[in-house]
Amino acid sequence: MTETPHSPHDPRPESPEPTRNLPVQYEAAPAPQPGPYMPPSSQFGPTQFTPPPGPYQPPVGGPHQQPQSLPLQALPTGPVLVTVGDISVEQFRIVTPAGVLPAQGTNWSAMDMSRTEEKIPAWAIILAIVFALACLLGLLFLLCKERKTTGFVQITVQNGNRTHNTHVGVSSPRDVADTLARVNFARTLCV
Repeated sequence: MTETPHSPHDPRPESPEPTRNLPVQYEAAPAPQPGPYMPPSSQFGPTQFTPPPGPYQPPVGGPHQQPQSLPLQALPTGPVLVTVGDISVEQFRIVTPAGVLPAQGTNWSAMDMSRTEEKIPAWAIILAIVFALACLLGLLFLLCKERKTTGFVQITVQNGNRTHNTHVGVSSPRDVADTLARVNFARTLCV
């Protein structure tokens, strides 16, 4: 077995201990110092809590926290193009009770939370009983159906970390279709 000699310009170390190529080298954290928020460690034994230095230290953002958004610049106003519940959509901005959002990059979602019930009305039951005694044709009144829609459509508008929800009450399938069409039109304005 032969070894090749290392040149003096070779970056590899000659130590028998392997080195690790870490992207970032971290230093050990300094030992906590006794202060106004921490008693000396000899009084209560070793502590596991390290208080921040000084009276207040703002939280440090990590990969799990969203960056704080900057204040919105003044967006130009314009005529209201569509209104969905308490949300008004203009060309460059969306006005909600929670504040003003820029139209560009806004996400819209709509969820139909309505239901339609179908039942025999009370007048048809009464007429079926009355005419059933006279002739059996009174039973045809039981074929009458009455449809009733109740509920709402939930609409969510989101831009960055700002969100606004609203509920639009509906009383017919036509109202549901109209509300969903308004949301789809607002989506086309926010591209």
